[in-house]
Amino acid sequence: MTQVDYIIVGAGSAGCVLANRLSQDPRNHVLLLEAGGSDRSPAIQVPLGYGLTFSDPKYNWMYHTEPDPALAQRSAYWPRGKVLGGSSSINAMVYVRGQAGDFDDWRDAGNPGWGWDEVLPYFKKSEDHVWGASKHHGAGGEMRVSEFSKQVHPLCHTFIETGAALGWQKTEDFNGEHAEGVGLWQMNIRDGIRESTSNAFLRPAMKRANLRVQTHAQVTRVLFEGQRAIGVECLVDGSTQILKARKEVVLAGGAINSPQLLQLSGVGDGALLQGLGIPVRQHLAGVGQGLQDHLCVSYFFKSKVRTLNNDLYPLHGKLKAGIQYLLGRRGPLGMSVNQAGAFVRSRADLTRPNLHLYFNPISYSGDAIKPGRMRSPDPFPAFLISFNTCRPTSRGSVQIQSSNPLSKPLIRTNFLTTEQDLRDVFEGSQLLRRIAATRPLADVVACEHMPGPQVQTPEQVMQDFRQRAGSVYHASCTCAMGASPASAVVDARLRVHGVQGLRVIDASVFPFVTSGNTNAPTVMVAEKGADMVLQDHA
Repeated sequence: MTQVDYIIVGAGSAGCVLANRLSQDPRNHVLLLEAGGSDRSPAIQVPLGYGLTFSDPKYNWMYHTEPDPALAQRSAYWPRGKVLGGSSSINAMVYVRGQAGDFDDWRDAGNPGWGWDEVLPYFKKSEDHVWGASKHHGAGGEMRVSEFSKQVHPLCHTFIETGAALGWQKTEDFNGEHAEGVGLWQMNIRDGIRESTSNAFLRPAMKRANLRVQTHAQVTRVLFEGQRAIGVECLVDGSTQILKARKEVVLAGGAINSPQLLQLSGVGDGALLQGLGIPVRQHLAGVGQGLQDHLCVSYFFKSKVRTLNNDLYPLHGKLKAGIQYLLGRRGPLGMSVNQAGAFVRSRADLTRPNLHLYFNPISYSGDAIKPGRMRSPDPFPAFLISFNTCRPTSRGSVQIQSSNPLSKPLIRTNFLTTEQDLRDVFEGSQLLRRIAATRPLADVVACEHMPGPQVQTPEQVMQDFRQRAGSVYHASCTCAMGASPASAVVDARLRVHGVQGLRVIDASVFPFVTSGNTNAPTVMVAEKGADMVLQDHA
């Protein structure tokens, strides 16, 4: 039996940060457990390689949701990282904090200390921003934030000028003073290499004698003495091990695995657990409830000018891009294809953006996502424009279906169950066409390829959305923080209600999903959560 001070379950976006911060004091002995394996593959380290990890079970939990009536009874594929770095090792690397009001909403929901002014220092703490330190950014932190204004495809600048023609403010920094507007995304890439939290936080910390990292270790339950968490049971290479924590067990498995593990450990809705034969340790009805995600649809347009399809579809283009990357870590392989976008309001009466837009100078319209297959660009020049609503109000759930820890949980998305969400997605779909019909982008559009001119009426637009929309993989809110154990799972210090020695620190504790990509706010939560752990054991 191994005994340490802290056990962290999950070496993902949050877990790698926690392992670094909790092990900075050599008196703390920290054990980090990860169900997946190493992240040293070029498919992870080369930025555009995430097309290879998208459906590879070696790096991916390969989840599927339950059929959703809002999506024409389709079951959606949800990739989640099962590897050092977690989803930060397989995501699109876009660095977006979200709108300041997102965090004020967290605070106002009964979580003191989580407003924008309180969380900004933690965003800055982790940053090594290419522009250096400023009012809005940090320098010298572990995580590189880069910009690619001189490397993005020329069509990105055409998109930005089109946004300006529509009256949107150009912004150089979505994470600075002007979070609303149109511009280029910043990315977690350092010198042409993916800046996952494993690369940024974990690898440097692994040199410390007081940090142990165990891969291929799937935790099956949290162990308790009375109401206090004292350790975990886990499978390592097929054998069961008991691991003890003197101070705390910290769950950092993410929005799917953290509620699953709580339920397996007897923390959750009492009726559900009793029905599955699991002894109830603490009744918390909110465990696994409140799931939120961003639902996205793409419109594809054939182009009169070259796009990345011209460079990456033909074999000789792939070879050229590979040589370009090998010689200088530049070119299409050295960045994300998600290069430009916007945060905008679809109607004048709104006080903050309700739509998140993406512009990719590439298209994959002919290739349905299939496990084990890498997507290939269309064989003709084209680009796509996508959107999702910033703050959906529909809520889903994550629920175990048996006491077997190796069985995947049921993921129910419950998309589009509110009038606000329905209105936002209809207005967003209309906006994509308005963008494509506005100069200068209109000058390069040859035609709308998908959904095509046959989709015109409001009913057809919504039907198309239901048939084609999918997740952008921002699952969150399933162990939400809040003051009341009747609805929340953790308190404002991320301690699980009703038990001791157990916290959840990952995207599952979000009370509401943030307006943009979720990796940056997850790192922030881990930074702030680590401080709370250390303060409580000082």
